Parts: sequence; structure tokens; C-alpha cells
Amino acid sequence: MSINSSDSNLKPSGNCTVPMRTAQIMVDFRTGELSGERVQRITRRIKDLKGSFGDEKARQSLDPEMVVYRVETFSPVSVGEEGGLFWGATFIEPGMVGNEYFMTKGHFHAERRRAEFYMAVAGGGALILMDESRRTSFEVMHPGSLHYIPAHTAHRVANTTGSVLAFMACWPSDAGHDYESIAAEGFAARLLKVSGAPALVAEP
Repeated sequence: MSINSSDSNLKPSGNCTVPMRTAQIMVDFRTGELSGERVQRITRRIKDLKGSFGDEKARQSLDPEMVVYRVETFSPVSVGEEGGLFWGATFIEPGMVGNEYFMTKGHFHAERRRAEFYMAVAGGGALILMDESRRTSFEVMHPGSLHYIPAHTAHRVANTTGSVLAFMACWPSDAGHDYESIAAEGFAARLLKVSGAPALVAEP
């Protein structure tokens, strides 16, 4: 049955009101910060990142409570629900563990066929990518840079500057996170400070 504006059932009555929906969250595009009741937050500190950096002795020498990065996420649907999207923002502090930049833990998607977008909004850094053949590369991140992360690709981000690196992300709600593969095997190369500049150095 087709419906058009002339159908009598659609004519408003005298006491009919149409509810106005408001935004579920707000995004500050200058900083990437999310605000709203449904925003979830997590913080990763030096003590949470055992095994992530190449120089474990250097990591242990730092204050275990030092913040490396924090994440804000908005999940309008349930985790694992097909057809939904999640939104998030990550904020990586400036710092080094030995000659390795502060960075995220890194992960594959549990559902390997899922892709993702990152967009940098503040600071600068590098998006490190590794395919399932362990070929590793990186892309420079700076405010306004948009990065497409293909399916079947592990990814992590490093802050290569002296200020906070902030970036936003959008990914499928059924993508999931496989941190375990990275914890067990790592990336094939690390982003290190070499002669004053970031460079990918292959793991031995």
C-alpha cells in the first residue's frame, strides 16, 4: 500500500506533537573530545603496556602510573551487532620508552574482513600498518589527515611529536579487537627515533 500526504490517517490532530530528537553525543572537532552520557572511557598507563614496547627495562624504569594514552568511545548498538557503527577518539601523550615513541597496543580486527577510518585532529604521529603477511609500513598523521585501514590489517598509532596526538575513528560494530595476536607475535617492525626522526626498524 502506498502512502502519501493526502491520506487522512496522516493528518495531525489538534493535540498531535512530533518529538524532536537531540544528538546522543557531541564531538569537539578541534580536540576530538566526546561528551555525553553514553561515552565510555579507558586509560592505558605504563603499567598496562608490558610487552608492547621493545625495551622492557626502559618501560619498567618509568612511573607505572604515567598515562600513555586514553580512549573515548560511543557505541549506539551492541558489540558484535552486524550493520552498526562505532565512533571513538584516542589521545596519545608525548613520550618515549627508550628510543620508541609512546603508542597504542595495536590490534587486528577479530572479524578480519572489517575496515576502519582514522582522522587526525591535533598533534602529529604515525599510523603503523601490518598485513597478514607481516609487511609493515606507516603513514604520517597530522591535523586533517584521513587514513583508511583496509581489512586484514593490524594497526597501531605512535605519537612522534611533543604534544598530544588526537585522532578520531569509525569502525563496524561487529569488527571486534584481536589484541592477543599482537601480544603474542608483535609487529614485524617498530617505529623508533633514529637520527632524530621516526623510522621503521625491522624486528630481529
